[in-house]
Amino acid sequence: MISNTYFLLYVDSTSVSTAFYSRLLDKPPAHSTEAFALFILDSGIKLGLWSRPNVEPEAQAAGGGSELGWAVDSRATVDELHRHWQQLGMTIAQPPTETGFGYTLLGLDPDGHRLRVLYLTAA
Repeated sequence: MISNTYFLLYVDSTSVSTAFYSRLLDKPPAHSTEAFALFILDSGIKLGLWSRPNVEPEAQAAGGGSELGWAVDSRATVDELHRHWQQLGMTIAQPPTETGFGYTLLGLDPDGHRLRVLYLTAA
């Protein structure tokens, strides 16, 4: 039975990405080596960062082809995170925007992985 959920991102520099996600998540990794770091999110979901040159078999995917998303409880939280991400120097690909599915913000990590925050609005 599958009981743990995790997402794995391939990164160019584990140390750069670990520092980025430590600041973003406001927590250190639960496990970290030169080639791999693992964060355990408050929800229990795990986020792994694996150094692209160490991935076996070799991965062809690069950042930007999918999104890692967080649902939040209010529009104000989206706006707060926008300010926080700007303070961290994060690249903002889409500032807070009203869309057909909700109020959202999109940032990029150092490898171009898309990080979305969403306040889902009723249809």
